[in-house]
Amino acid sequence: MHIAEGVLSAPVLITGAVVAAAGIAYGLKKIPANHLMLASLLGSAFFVASLIHVPIGFSSAHLILNGLIGAILGAASFPIIFVALLLQAVLFQFGGFTVLGVNTATMGIGAWAAGLIFRWLTGPATSKNLKTAGFAAGFSGVFISGLLTALALAFSNEGFVAAAWTIFLSNLPVMFIEGILTAIVVVYIKRTDAGVFDAKTS
Repeated sequence: MHIAEGVLSAPVLITGAVVAAAGIAYGLKKIPANHLMLASLLGSAFFVASLIHVPIGFSSAHLILNGLIGAILGAASFPIIFVALLLQAVLFQFGGFTVLGVNTATMGIGAWAAGLIFRWLTGPATSKNLKTAGFAAGFSGVFISGLLTALALAFSNEGFVAAAWTIFLSNLPVMFIEGILTAIVVVYIKRTDAGVFDAKTS
């Protein structure tokens, strides 16, 4: 769901950069020391998953995994997503440098919100409704990021409104796929290393 270079207006680019910078700064404070290896692994998964994409207008549809990252890392998702997007821009010219802030903000906010939803549904024990919470996190991560991406395009140019909603709707199948995938992964993690969910990362 990368937005390409030369599409967004200056106000949207500046807003995205400011939001991304704030999210990265806050997220760096929230990464638990014992989660650094896991954070790197999740960042790698995000990097690889979004390499396989289907172009759609000014954006693309692909697996994102930001809901999964948010369920585990919460606000700490911001710097992880930023690094992955930066490497994609440098190595493969996906997205771009001027839109890096907006792409980080849309993906990061989606991940953070997904993490909040996940923790709200599971409760303090992180055990009840785990499958439902995992699905909700995976689905909402893509849903929120897709909505923000569409809004970034719509606020840049009225002519992009139709394309913006096409991009959002085209990602509906991805939302369900990521919901199911995230539900499976969080259940597996809970069974193998329940302590992963104990850190306060939001």
